[in-house]
Amino acid sequence: MKVGVDYYPEHWDSGVWEDDAQRMQAAGITLVRLAEFAWSRLEPQESQFNFGWLDEAIGTLGRHGIEVVIGTPTATPPNWLVAKCPDILPLNSQRQPIHPGVRLHRCYNSPSLRRYTEIIVEKLARHYGKNPHVIGWQTDNEMIGNDSHSDAANSDFRLWVQRKYGDLDTLNREWGTVVWSGEYSEWSQITTPLGGSPYLNPSYLLDYRRFCSDSVADFNRFQAGVIRAHCSGQFVTHNLWGYPVINDYYDLFDSMDFASVDYYPSTDLANDSKSRVYHGALTHDLTRGIKQKNFWVMEQLSGTPGCWHPMSRTPYPGMIRAHAWQSVSRGADAVVQFRWRTARVGAEQFWHGLHDHHGEPGRRFEEFVRFSEEVRHVAPLLEGTNVVNDVAMLFSHEQLNALKIQPQADGFDYLDNFKQIHQAFVRLGIGTDVINWTAAISPYRLVVAPFLFLENDAVVEKLREYVAQGGTVLLTTRSGVKNMNNVCLAARLPGGLSEIAGTIVDEYDPVGNDQQGILLRGKSQASCSQWCDILSPTTAETIATYTTEFFAQRAAITRNNFGQGVAYYVGCIPDDDGYRILVGDIVAELGLNAVDDLPSGVELSIRSGDGRRLLFVLNLSKEAAQVELAVPVVRSVLTDQPVSQPLVLEPMGVEVLLLK
Repeated sequence: MKVGVDYYPEHWDSGVWEDDAQRMQAAGITLVRLAEFAWSRLEPQESQFNFGWLDEAIGTLGRHGIEVVIGTPTATPPNWLVAKCPDILPLNSQRQPIHPGVRLHRCYNSPSLRRYTEIIVEKLARHYGKNPHVIGWQTDNEMIGNDSHSDAANSDFRLWVQRKYGDLDTLNREWGTVVWSGEYSEWSQITTPLGGSPYLNPSYLLDYRRFCSDSVADFNRFQAGVIRAHCSGQFVTHNLWGYPVINDYYDLFDSMDFASVDYYPSTDLANDSKSRVYHGALTHDLTRGIKQKNFWVMEQLSGTPGCWHPMSRTPYPGMIRAHAWQSVSRGADAVVQFRWRTARVGAEQFWHGLHDHHGEPGRRFEEFVRFSEEVRHVAPLLEGTNVVNDVAMLFSHEQLNALKIQPQADGFDYLDNFKQIHQAFVRLGIGTDVINWTAAISPYRLVVAPFLFLENDAVVEKLREYVAQGGTVLLTTRSGVKNMNNVCLAARLPGGLSEIAGTIVDEYDPVGNDQQGILLRGKSQASCSQWCDILSPTTAETIATYTTEFFAQRAAITRNNFGQGVAYYVGCIPDDDGYRILVGDIVAELGLNAVDDLPSGVELSIRSGDGRRLLFVLNLSKEAAQVELAVPVVRSVLTDQPVSQPLVLEPMGVEVLLLK
């Protein structure tokens, strides 16, 4: 287990490096990430490399027992390179360049970017591949599938389409270009989606997003290959950014040794609108599911966020420690705080680190030191443990992108709706693995397969076999609507899943923000919104009916015995109470250990391995909470003391318990 910080020696006079390294060592820091934005310092002019300052910084850290992860600097091409090779810049849908000055000002399809990336990354890899203080590499920084319409992107997209469809007749048929007289008669007529209209052919738009995702994944593989050619024994990872983004992270990380994530939970605890892309426990479960193993947090909240939006609240006392432990609880084997010092220059001057601008330690730093000391104490027990769950949720970038191209109803958002289901399990203390929708599911007792808008025959067959052999699956509305080319299927919904679900959709009503009522099991009232499937069960039993509108008394949620297993179909978007009741009933039927009265803001997670089971109990709220656990506890590994129940947690309180 490693604890570290992000550090930018190039931003500070070299005279402070030694003092910083001494204080890092005293704070228990064993890891630093650096250099990911330093291309102009590493190569100030073409072919004029200056690694001396980085050698000195790494040497200083190494003398104090601190290991280093080097970030390749390709997220920020220097001005000399942009001036020489303007094709490096991405063009927006109006064909206007996205100029340097912020970051990520590069087109992944640019031949010049590829050529100069190879030069700088190879130079770094050769220079530091055998450095005893360098343990690994982070490629680039927060890669996203940027929406580029450059000449190179147009050419590559055209070739991508040709490889997929082979000939124009097939392309025109599969995209349905006959609509609005959009048929192509020459390959040269195919371009990226110029103009930016959201109403272009949805099949075309989805393929363009796939192309963007493939472009960034290929760029990442390219960098990984250059590094590995010269850096035997050093790992390669990348720091993903929160959802939603265009690129498919399962493809992006296929060339990485493990996944890393940048995690900034909202400090505005009552309103996360500023940082809504970060989703707490879901962020960790998504990251762990990318490679289906433990991960690193390469940037973790350390202070008041501010740059991309007005400053948010400062972290509540205990929040930095609590959320660092949350990362560990859900599979992080390293937590790296962003950043050691708050920047005094540049755009991120008010994205605060562990130290404010004056550089003196304060409350936040002392809180981090407490976490660091606790990690050192617990590390021997954490070694060799990981997160193993009985429940899987299937996440799909394909569905995310398709449902962004064609929003289905007011308020209907794939990620928000996915998060709501995930939160139902969190509130019950049930761990979930969030995995790629095409991944193997046989080890799980319950699989949630939500919003399978695009129907994949292999996934349908996988779910059919899983349920037939005794698994339980939870399906939802807006499934089986289209094929993988984003064309509507000529079948009753939910398409190929109808037999498993044991029900068909008679008709549907995109109710949007109009609240509707449902009655679960004939006794529990709840509400729903966004979408209402009016169901006609074939072999399924009705477990919830609508209580409002013209579809009152009609089936809203069904349960079907299929083979040796069970399939639930949720034809609406229930509110939190509705999901709590539904999910609670399902996990009770399966005999999974749930906590019915888990206080708001309290999370549970288990890491196990080598005969040990560690239960993490986290209170991520401003209010004290108490929890009655249904599992036998040996002792607290933080205090080495016995634990009595109910367990009382202070605001932002953390407990790590050794289970029998």
